Amino acid sequence: MRVRSFLPAVLTAGMLALAGCGSDGGDASGSDAGTDSSGANTAPAATPTSAGSDSSGTVPEALRFTGMTIEGKPFDGATLVGKPTVLWFWAPWCPKCKAQGPETAKVAAQFEGRANVVGVAGLDKPAAMKDFVASAKVGAFPNLSDEGGDIWKKFEITEQSTYVVLDKDGKTVFTGNLPAGKGLADKVSKLVG
Repeated sequence: MRVRSFLPAVLTAGMLALAGCGSDGGDASGSDAGTDSSGANTAPAATPTSAGSDSSGTVPEALRFTGMTIEGKPFDGATLVGKPTVLWFWAPWCPKCKAQGPETAKVAAQFEGRANVVGVAGLDKPAAMKDFVASAKVGAFPNLSDEGGDIWKKFEITEQSTYVVLDKDGKTVFTGNLPAGKGLADKVSKLVG
């Protein structure tokens, strides 16, 4: 049965995520943990689509996802085409995520109109996600409820408090943890010019 074969994978991912919130995510010097691929990690070739496409009529593979906001409104990743994008994967009970909130909100405000910032909440229920957004004051940008983990799986996220930064073409240029969000503004600034 599909449900039974899927359950061990979900439990394993959940246990990895729990372990991730307790670790510091960086080295002893406090530098960020992650990979800065500088274009080496590119998304597969895009194919045409109609909704939310850029002037060439394509949506990069990375932005081909849909979801629901924590308010229950539909969200299409194709709406992010053409601008650098920060995807912030968080969980409501994670203190590291809460510490990243102020800097993530600051970056969203600083680069509004020039870059996208989207929170992708998982590993809990929608009510807890809504409470987190209110208490962390990160409601000025979209936050998706990824309770089923579909977007987390698409980006191969195995622990919360992880950022994925995409350039305007949808290529991943950074994946990793930035303690308290430090360094996120620099990463986005390089992409908006």
